Amino acid sequence: MRLKNKTALVTAAGQGIGYASALALAAEGAQVWATDVNASLLEKFRGVERVQAVQLDVLDKDAIQKVVAGMPAIDVLFNCAGYVHNGTILQATDEEWNFALNLNVRAQFWAIQAALPRMLKQGGGSVINMASVCSSIKGLPNRFIYGTSKAAVIGLTKSVAADYVADGIRCNAICPGTVDTPSLADRINANADPQAARKAFIARQPMGRLAQAHEIAPLVVFLASDESVFVTGQAYAADGGITI
Repeated sequence: MRLKNKTALVTAAGQGIGYASALALAAEGAQVWATDVNASLLEKFRGVERVQAVQLDVLDKDAIQKVVAGMPAIDVLFNCAGYVHNGTILQATDEEWNFALNLNVRAQFWAIQAALPRMLKQGGGSVINMASVCSSIKGLPNRFIYGTSKAAVIGLTKSVAADYVADGIRCNAICPGTVDTPSLADRINANADPQAARKAFIARQPMGRLAQAHEIAPLVVFLASDESVFVTGQAYAADGGITI
C-alpha cells in the first residue's frame, strides 16, 4: 500500500473526482477524512474502511481550521471543491465572479493555510489542488470566470511550491479535461437540448469520449504518494488530448 501511515483530507468528496479519489487514497492505505458540504452525499462512505466522513463547508474559514485541527495528522490535502460557471465576460455578474473565485480559489487558500503549519511541523506533506485544462493552459468558450479562477489556482500552486520547496512540502495541481461527473450532468441537463449539449462536450475531446472520475483518481494517488517525492509546482493535464 503506497499510502500506508498517511492521513489525507479531501474536500468535495461526496461525488465525482473527490469521491473516486477518496476511495482510491483509502485503497492505498491512507486514513482519509472525506468532507463535503452536503452531508447526505457522505452517507455512501458508511462502512468504508479507512474513511471518516465529515461535513465541511469550505467557504467557512473557521470550519476548515476546526476540521484540520481535529485530524490526528495531515500528510495530504486534496482541494477538490469547485464550481463551473458558464458564460462570457459580458454575461458574468459580480455575484457569480465572487462566488466562483471564493469557492475555486479562496477555499484552497484557506485550506492550505490551515494545513501547512501541521505539515511543516511533521516535516513534509503533499498539497494537491484541483485546477483544469481550462485555465492558463487553454482558453475554452463560455468559461470566462471558470478559466480565470483555475488559472489563479495554478498560480497559487506554483507560489506555495516555490515558498516551501526546501521544507518537505510539495504542491501540485491536476488539470482534467471534461469528466463525466454528477456536476457535469447537472450542467448538461440545464440546457434546452441536453442530448446536443452532451454531444458538444464529447466533441471537444479528441479521444471521442468523456473522462471517468476513476481515471483521474490515480493521478491524485501518485501526487499524494512518495513516488512523486521529486515533483512540485506542476500542473498535470489529464485532458483526453485537448492540449495536443
